[in-house]
Amino acid sequence: MGAAMNPPNMSEVQAPKSRRRGRLQLILILLGVIGPMILATGMYKLQFWVPESRSYHGELIGNGQSRADLGVVAEEDRWQMLVSAPQKCSVDCQQLVYLARQIQIGLGRDASRASHALATAQPLNADYDAMLQREYPQLQRYSLDVSTFNKGPGGKATQGNGAAQLWIIDPHGNLVLRYDARVKGKDLLNDLRQLLKLSNIG
Repeated sequence: MGAAMNPPNMSEVQAPKSRRRGRLQLILILLGVIGPMILATGMYKLQFWVPESRSYHGELIGNGQSRADLGVVAEEDRWQMLVSAPQKCSVDCQQLVYLARQIQIGLGRDASRASHALATAQPLNADYDAMLQREYPQLQRYSLDVSTFNKGPGGKATQGNGAAQLWIIDPHGNLVLRYDARVKGKDLLNDLRQLLKLSNIG
């Protein structure tokens, strides 16, 4: 009878409450860390809650398409400015190649975080090819598969006219921004600097 009348141990009563409180705190911490990442990924992939105002100058490619969708097979773990030329690398193409190199130089101390590249479907003019080898030693060169390019974002953007374009690609190979030959160097540099500032990759 005396044993039944003993009051419960307070530590035994408080232990379940303490465990519940600890679990709740852990869940809140995980939501605070993982939640924004899930939200950002959803916004990027599904294009919802994207603000109408824009601080970039190129065309945003926010549908998860990659370098491979341009018909380019490459491995690069840095940000990249890739010039695509589905036809001959003529005046516009050569201007974009020049601009990409100048932008990389203009990045200053962040220059090592980016690369510049050229993807062509046709052989280059011999004189231009020799000039690139001589004066653009860091330019990466790729082959461009025209059939893949025309089916993907490249063909849709140029509407079959074969115009050269410049793409900013993130270190995971995702297409981020697209520009045509009318882009101003200052605008491109500002866009890339902003991306590097916001990015913790590459």
